[in-house]
Amino acid sequence: MKHATLDLERMQLQFSALSHPGVVRQYNEDAYHVDAQGRFFIVADGMGGYSGGERASQLAVGVMALYLETCWGQNQALTEVMQQAILRANEHLLAEQVVNPVIKDMGTTVVMLCRGEGSQGWFCHVGDSRLYRLRGNHLEQLTQDHTWVAQAIEAGGLSPMQARSHPWRHLLTQCLGRDDLEPVTVHPLTLEPGDCYLLCSDGLTEEVLDWQIAATLRLMRSPEWTVQTLVDAACKRGGRDNITAVVVQVPWEQKPTDT
Repeated sequence: MKHATLDLERMQLQFSALSHPGVVRQYNEDAYHVDAQGRFFIVADGMGGYSGGERASQLAVGVMALYLETCWGQNQALTEVMQQAILRANEHLLAEQVVNPVIKDMGTTVVMLCRGEGSQGWFCHVGDSRLYRLRGNHLEQLTQDHTWVAQAIEAGGLSPMQARSHPWRHLLTQCLGRDDLEPVTVHPLTLEPGDCYLLCSDGLTEEVLDWQIAATLRLMRSPEWTVQTLVDAACKRGGRDNITAVVVQVPWEQKPTDT
């Protein structure tokens, strides 16, 4: 577990992250990265068996984090840096598949949240790892799953409740590790005091309903307490998959900074 408190341009962010293999699996194919300065946060959920999925998520997160770190503060727009980070991660996965055919089916989802100037934020994703925002009492899923069932819901062919138990609910329409990766859209957001953001793998959302996630985020004793509570809840409800949660909070009261 990692957690930290920092002050950036008079807006203090608090964050914590936790990953757990779950109750059923012996290994963890999830990976995450939280920047020590609170500039960017990444969650990835690998697939392709034990060696493939674990390698895919760790490789993707490592490549993306290094690229963001290297390019941060340069002349390139942050939105372009985020897009390039994902493209480079995809290229590395494709190259790894060629070198090691045993893991040719490996792939990974990814969701990323970045802090821009002042209160500006940006996010993007590929697959079904999600970004949520709790603002006031309202929980909003900011990402839309790249899955067959999500498309069916949008087309009116399935209800959200039907999708939760549909046998094709894990069928992705997009993931890293494929040569047909579609262009990644980077979305803007504004960080407001009191906001709480949750990046997570589907091992959490498969077990814990949105209203239960919202109730936990509302309590928010601390980001560290929150990620532990969410992971514990997923494990108690079955823990059939790996579980990863990253919580980023913008406090209501900002601590004064030294000048």
